[in-house]
Amino acid sequence: MDLNLVLDTAQEIADSTVKNEAPTADKNAEWVGKSMQALKDSRLTGLVIPQKYGGMGHGLFALVRVCETLGTAYSSAGLCFGMHCVGSAVIAAKATEWQHQHYLDPIVKGRHITTLALSEAGTGSHFYIPETGLTQTGASYFLDGQKTFVTNGSHADSYVVSMAAVGETAAPGEFSCAMVDLQAKGLSWGDQWEGLGMRGNSSRSMRLDHVPVKAEQILGDHGDQLWYVFNIIAPYFLTAMAGTYLGVATAAFNEALKAVQHRTYNYNGTKLSQISIVQHKLGQLYEKLQSAKALIHTAAKAGDQGAPDALPLILCAKTVAANSAVDLVNEAMTLAGGIGYRENGVLGMLLRDARAAHVMSPTTDLLYSWTGRSLLEQPLLTD
Repeated sequence: MDLNLVLDTAQEIADSTVKNEAPTADKNAEWVGKSMQALKDSRLTGLVIPQKYGGMGHGLFALVRVCETLGTAYSSAGLCFGMHCVGSAVIAAKATEWQHQHYLDPIVKGRHITTLALSEAGTGSHFYIPETGLTQTGASYFLDGQKTFVTNGSHADSYVVSMAAVGETAAPGEFSCAMVDLQAKGLSWGDQWEGLGMRGNSSRSMRLDHVPVKAEQILGDHGDQLWYVFNIIAPYFLTAMAGTYLGVATAAFNEALKAVQHRTYNYNGTKLSQISIVQHKLGQLYEKLQSAKALIHTAAKAGDQGAPDALPLILCAKTVAANSAVDLVNEAMTLAGGIGYRENGVLGMLLRDARAAHVMSPTTDLLYSWTGRSLLEQPLLTD
């Protein structure tokens, strides 16, 4: 499926399913199951899986555009789909034939959703230093630990779980990843997700109590961990998040534009759109939105092309998306006035959703540090 058809399909799903699911998902903190099913039915689940495995073979630019489209309709749908794509990319990066048959093939056929399980309470934004451990008894492997904020938690069919590297020669901080299936023995879930925003994510905690893992479920080889972080996890994750929050910023601008265009003062018939300061403010918001979009799209294209400046651009993509989403929602609410501040309004939902952008790992502050280190050719993971 070429990119234009991909984007047309994503827009159709956003208009027909995602927008309709958003109010209920936000109100009841329900996972966006209808949206994800529509994405499965369309086979968009195979978006970033290479063609040699039957996938569409698209990269970061397609990912950012689809997440942007879905995120404009409802941020949780963009995030859930984005995390599925990140997980898919990690599996596909060095997939064995067994992993192809058990995970990638069902994904491209629209029968399987995956996701990442990296975050832990004890390591916070430093997702690359997991405490979850893999032990070996004879030919058998077992996982023990706890993950937090697992998007698509308890709904995805499989989970890319990070763990401390196995082996006596493994250095502190080294990690590996393994696949864990939803029905695995010893896997359990924490309370239902009740976030302030992004309420359709089902970002639940995961507990692993001696979960059996086959050797075939371990991804890559010993020593691959940094390769996965910088070549797969970071670019795909940051791009997916940037696209999603760019969608939030776009939705906020659209709400501001709508409010300005439709508001009229009864006492003299003046339209809000005719007031100079309002026109000025809307122009500023448009500049901020288009500047963010240009940087984020440029970063994704640079990543696909392997450009020398791809890394700092991709690191900045999430920071500019976070800043733009928060700023645009705030200003849109000011322009809309009291009606924009009403309970359960669209801008209220966007305000809650946008704020998550700064605290979702890697945080904005951490990304600024990584960007500076990248530009100075210093090691990124020094803390």
